[in-house]
Amino acid sequence: MRRIILTLFAAVIVPANGEVIDADLLIVGGNESACAAAVQAARLGVKKIVLVNDIEWLGGQFSSEGVGCPDEWTAVNGRRVNFPRSGLYKEVIDRIRAYNSQTYGIPSPGNAYCGNETIEPAAAAAIFEQLVKPHVDVGVLRIERGWQPAGVQVDKGAVTAVTFQKASKPDLTVRAKLTMDSSDWGDVIRLSGAKYGAGADLKSRFGEPSALANYDDGDPQEMNPISWCVVLREAGKNSTIPKPATYDARSFTQLDKTPPWVDSDMSTGIYSQSGWSVYTHRRLVDRWHNNLDAGTEATFLNWPVQDYPLCQLPRRVVDALEKTGFGASKKNIVHLTHAQRQIIFDDAKQHALGMLHHLQTAVHDRVGDFPQTFRYMKLTTEFGTPDLLPPKPYVREGLRLEALYMLREQDIRAETREPKWAKVMVPDGVFGFQFNIDFHPTCRRFLTEDRNGPWLYVQTPSRGWHTDTDRAMFPLRGLVPVQINGLLGCSKNIGVSSVVQSALRLHGQMMHVGQTSATLAWMCLRDGVQPRTAAASQKHWREIQLKLTRGCGGPGMLLWPWQDMPVDVLHFEAANMLAVRGIWPTDADSVFFDANRTMTRRELACVLARLVRAQANAPHWTMNLMPRFTDVAADDADRAVIESLCDWGVTTTEKTFHPDNAANWGTLHRWASALKLPANPGLSAGDAADRPLTRADAVIQLWRMLRERGEWLNEDDSWLQPANDHDEDGRNDLDDPLPFDSNNNNVPDRLENLP
Repeated sequence: MRRIILTLFAAVIVPANGEVIDADLLIVGGNESACAAAVQAARLGVKKIVLVNDIEWLGGQFSSEGVGCPDEWTAVNGRRVNFPRSGLYKEVIDRIRAYNSQTYGIPSPGNAYCGNETIEPAAAAAIFEQLVKPHVDVGVLRIERGWQPAGVQVDKGAVTAVTFQKASKPDLTVRAKLTMDSSDWGDVIRLSGAKYGAGADLKSRFGEPSALANYDDGDPQEMNPISWCVVLREAGKNSTIPKPATYDARSFTQLDKTPPWVDSDMSTGIYSQSGWSVYTHRRLVDRWHNNLDAGTEATFLNWPVQDYPLCQLPRRVVDALEKTGFGASKKNIVHLTHAQRQIIFDDAKQHALGMLHHLQTAVHDRVGDFPQTFRYMKLTTEFGTPDLLPPKPYVREGLRLEALYMLREQDIRAETREPKWAKVMVPDGVFGFQFNIDFHPTCRRFLTEDRNGPWLYVQTPSRGWHTDTDRAMFPLRGLVPVQINGLLGCSKNIGVSSVVQSALRLHGQMMHVGQTSATLAWMCLRDGVQPRTAAASQKHWREIQLKLTRGCGGPGMLLWPWQDMPVDVLHFEAANMLAVRGIWPTDADSVFFDANRTMTRRELACVLARLVRAQANAPHWTMNLMPRFTDVAADDADRAVIESLCDWGVTTTEKTFHPDNAANWGTLHRWASALKLPANPGLSAGDAADRPLTRADAVIQLWRMLRERGEWLNEDDSWLQPANDHDEDGRNDLDDPLPFDSNNNNVPDRLENLP
């Protein structure tokens, strides 16, 4: 059974007394992904942007969901380090560090177990307001707040308008040329009639190792759980909250054997076990180790026992849902109305408060007083909510758009604990990412026959939080619906399986999605084409990749996920552009670009040969019957490349090639000139010819040559039509992450010497 849902009818009737707004681009949602999309679109020149949010706050995970300590770790050489920051995410992190420096005198005051950077929710919301403000002030961006999507108008197979509702207000309708769905649960996609998935994908869908073979009684609701974060500040006195109505100490027994607090400044690095505790896990401000003023200490709770599974619901929730409509309690949360979801949310809040109460009472009584005891911490007032909790839950999984390509576990799963390059490095990659497949407990087990009684979380077999992945890229195709026009995915509403969504949901990744989707929207609006047309056009997605890498009013986007590729180095654009084309070979055993390493003659020959083959009217590969050079053996993997280069113009009368000797600037100039490539004369001027050719030198010069000479672009966009198999590898293009690579080794056939 394929968990794909198609709404058969989607339409909206615009009420006579409702306001109607016209826009070029409509962005539904106000999370970090939506804000990134709005800013990117405005910076690129989209003239009329409307962003409609369901609450007042902008910023999503950073602010309204209360997750003020972003996960961004990866593993390199056995250590946990941050994944490289780029794009608008880097810009936001820089603003966070600047705020903390001004407020606390230190850019990273949290000393948290899970991450280096922390930000308090209200401050995060203000940062996102500042991010969008310039575009609001000039009238390019209009923000509407407090509206829920209620209907979608589809004309001739394209989304043309979305209607929103707000209590005691006339409806609001936004008519737009393009609509991006960045809502928490994909309401626009669902209401539009576009295909989508919700809940677990069975193994029969994608053949994923971690997928469920069959559904259990959690079907069709089982998915990554929500968590209602609890943000706390130092009170200096007993601030124990009243016992929640649903509280039962047996639901929180895990906390009775977990350290609630440890005295750690996390100076040994994130995820050091000496700093593992409920308190330090996501600490926001560590005033004790930073010598800050009393009262500034802050932390928030996001612990597994706090997770709220979305299946096997308590009886009180089931009964309340059934009163709203028969069968509502059996639906996936994606399919519920806003009011029905609120029933689940209210119970999840009680569960989170129950955890806090347990820490302040039973756990405190077990361990006694200490400086940061939860008993002396109080709920923050910064959210302005009656219950002092964030206005939204932390959402790990929602609706998944059925896109032109669905990224799946096999594409990104690693063989070892050390991430390298993914098995699939998509040619239309628009941002790099890496995070482990991270399922929090998806089910619950009741401890008594009373399904209103205590329960414990259950980790579903094969759906855990430590399945390793490699460094991958997200495809442009993953933003585009397979059928409907006028619509783009954003936030978590994108083309991935349930398993992959667990690894592609972090703060930075979601900002990358928004920035990328907005760039695609800008191009479609500029050229008057639908997203499917742009996704099928190699010319279009090469331009999008370049636009992202260069940035627009902010840092560029890292496409190929090297670990040592800061956005401000001179070779950033060149390295990304040649790598995504398959022209620049990568080392299978290293995630470093290693900019200052001197290239060998062999390495230069390989990349030059691929660059030549990337052009129109490129010469064919050749190889002599017998080896041309005595030091390039018959079975040398690079023999065909080296001999082809010579046949194409790099002449030599020597019997040896010296493949592993160092190349210099003069080598590049001579070989490029012989191949009739536009070599920079400065490479051989004066004593420059003798300078060692570093990888940074080479990639800059080679990218310059390709830009001047031009490249061959596949102008046949039929490869995205159903049942087509462009590379004849037995896998239809719509199901093929590498549609131009018949041996699926991440090098396009055109660039490779295939037998």
